[in-house]
Amino acid sequence: MKVVWSLDKATVRDVYEALREKRTIAYTTVMTMMRILEEKGYLKKTLVDRAHVYKPAQRRQQVIAAMVRDFLERVFDGTPDSLLVHLAKDNKLTEKQRRIVKQLIEESEP
Repeated sequence: MKVVWSLDKATVRDVYEALREKRTIAYTTVMTMMRILEEKGYLKKTLVDRAHVYKPAQRRQQVIAAMVRDFLERVFDGTPDSLLVHLAKDNKLTEKQRRIVKQLIEESEP
């Protein structure tokens, strides 16, 4: 999704080439992931000169929110506190991030 957002529209080849600059990945893997993202409604595709061109179907923030919810459901049984505990225990949160989390908690309390 990040590649498609950055390019505004992209073919599977475009995404594959962009990802390959950072790591080894199979073309078919990219093709499969883009198909899944389209099925989930995150991408729209159109046929242009015998190639499928993909565009974001939703705003970046909407997609990120949906993906985080999906991740929480699959990995942490839908409970964000488990994710926060995991991040805190593994020292994955910086001091600034810890302050932000504390502030968000305080702001959400009645």
